[in-house]
Amino acid sequence: MTNNTAGVNVLIGRYLQWNKKSMKWLWWLVILGMLASIPVAFERSQTEEGSGRKVEFVFDYRDLLEIADLQTDPRQFVNTQLKELKKSGVHSMALYEATLNELRLSRRIEIFSSHEATALTQSPISPNENFTYILFAEKESQDKLEALITKAFTSLNAKVRPWTFKNQNGLIIEMSRDEAGLVTMDPDPIALQTLKEQGFHIVVRMSNRRPFNAEQMEVLLANLQKYGVTRFIVDGETVPGYVSDTNLKNLDTMAELMKKYQIGLANIELQKTQQKGFNRLAKMIQYDVVRLHSFTERDGEKLTENLTEAELADRIQGVSDRFVLAVKDRNIRMVFLNARAVKNLDKGKILNPLDSLYESLTGTDGAIKRIEAAGYVMGPAGKFILVHSNWQSGAKLLLWIGAVALIALTVSYFVSELTLLVFLLGMVGSAGLFVLSSSLFAQGLALGAGTCAPIVAMIMAVRSVRSKYQSRMGSQLGYAIWLLLKTSAISVIGIFFIVGLLNQITYSLVLEQFRGVSLLHLLPIVALAFYWLLFNDSLSHKDKLNKAKKLLASYISVLWIIGAAAIAAAGFYYLSRTGNEGQASAFEKLFRSFLENTLGIRPRTKEFLIAHPLFILGAYLAVKYRNAVLLVLIGVIGQASIVDTFAHLHTPLLISSVRIVYGLAFGILIGIGYIAVWEIVIRSWRRWTPLLLKRS
Repeated sequence: MTNNTAGVNVLIGRYLQWNKKSMKWLWWLVILGMLASIPVAFERSQTEEGSGRKVEFVFDYRDLLEIADLQTDPRQFVNTQLKELKKSGVHSMALYEATLNELRLSRRIEIFSSHEATALTQSPISPNENFTYILFAEKESQDKLEALITKAFTSLNAKVRPWTFKNQNGLIIEMSRDEAGLVTMDPDPIALQTLKEQGFHIVVRMSNRRPFNAEQMEVLLANLQKYGVTRFIVDGETVPGYVSDTNLKNLDTMAELMKKYQIGLANIELQKTQQKGFNRLAKMIQYDVVRLHSFTERDGEKLTENLTEAELADRIQGVSDRFVLAVKDRNIRMVFLNARAVKNLDKGKILNPLDSLYESLTGTDGAIKRIEAAGYVMGPAGKFILVHSNWQSGAKLLLWIGAVALIALTVSYFVSELTLLVFLLGMVGSAGLFVLSSSLFAQGLALGAGTCAPIVAMIMAVRSVRSKYQSRMGSQLGYAIWLLLKTSAISVIGIFFIVGLLNQITYSLVLEQFRGVSLLHLLPIVALAFYWLLFNDSLSHKDKLNKAKKLLASYISVLWIIGAAAIAAAGFYYLSRTGNEGQASAFEKLFRSFLENTLGIRPRTKEFLIAHPLFILGAYLAVKYRNAVLLVLIGVIGQASIVDTFAHLHTPLLISSVRIVYGLAFGILIGIGYIAVWEIVIRSWRRWTPLLLKRS
């Protein structure tokens, strides 16, 4: 028994020796991972800056027809607005697959139910009949559309036969009017020809509503190519050819046809769920995909509300800013414009947002001029030309090891004896995760490294502040600024691993998302609070355990409950502000717009206005006041935000880098302002308090 115990003690002793030595070489592994990330980041920046610089504004042709349907001369209105759209920089039109209702809106046909046909013709029709009657508006419509309509309905086993009323030709479709209105056909050939002749680039909205037929699809795509179609937008929840996740034959055929006729996809941003089959189809066509930002009908309605001239001008400016931000900050290359006519009862008019949209694009501070000034050109959106060398696989091996090393080093600040064990287990566990899912492997390591970097940075900052309080030497202001820059530099380590590990075109196109942005915000705060409560003092593990037990056994007062509720509310609000769906007040939106328009790239408010300045104030005061370190702790929000900026992988690296530099620069200036205010207040207090006490 004694020999066994001695053997175990020897092993533990050797492990602790290796563990102590591991600290230094783990940092070298982190540095190697960072160095490996640099060329990876360079190739990503080449992909972002060297290709895909064309931006395309697309208007929904169906919306234009629906607005025209409420005008006294619909066709003239459409022709006029098409000219205005081109003058305003909209050179593309989105054309849907044709339906009977859309052909009616185009004034190509008129549609009647059996009941309406009876009233029209004044002739009896069987009461058991519920068919659809069509009359062609003119001979051109019949010549171009009769075969199209007949083919679509006969393919569904619906009988179609000729019909004439007062020398006007038409068709009878043996299907109810409501059901017939849902049947989709190839895009309107007359609209295709008209739009092409007027110089518009055509983007097709393609659905999966018709039974997939490879031969018919090839004929359709070949025809669309003749009209210059290079991209389509999926209309509906599934892509053309999708049957199920296991039945991929039709989907793969669709991909081959798209490659043959050089037709790509557009991916609509901020969808609740990705359209089924989209990711596979995108992969099969070598990611010939662009990101699309949608300006919806509801967005357009906000421009038709009862507004003063100043309010309308502000909203138009907001729309313009929105388009510019979409292109610059989120790699958007296609902006899809919708509009809808609205009945305004107060004005007694039917209004539409078209004129306001034109103003947002080409007005005094219009979006198109600003987008072009940022280095983009107007034209049909093109895919990113991917720069991705084979050596990146080797670089990611170093990134893998470095990320695990950083996680192990973070653990060392809490329980140093576990450092080497965590590293070894981390390598084995992450290898198993890679076998299970390469995507989860990369995201897990990126999240771990991205979270650990600001934790390590803030722990080092807290230790530095504690040492500064004890020594009380040197310039307070210089120390505060230096500490912020040093802490931020350590936090930046996490950026290297996020950028390096998640350098895939799927993230840039948001076909795949980095799941963990909220955790990246929250975990550093929780970890730092945990460190401050239990690990800030030089205590033995037994003393730390006793301290934890004492905290858990403490009596809870009403004040504690109120404080916890306030902290929870603040935390919930903080998390609700993260990500693309975060909400902001009207004032904050105006402030953001001001910053964006003034600086070109907007720094994050929580960094330069709150976290960084309070960090500097706390570091400045920590020389004299021990508890000032609590202000420094608030700086963890800014450090986590620095890393999170690069977790938005659809944002160009240059934009994110400038955003961080602005945040630090303005944060330092505002922090100096906070210090000046503090000094004025404290000196005034010291000067006037004795006088007031004497008078009293």
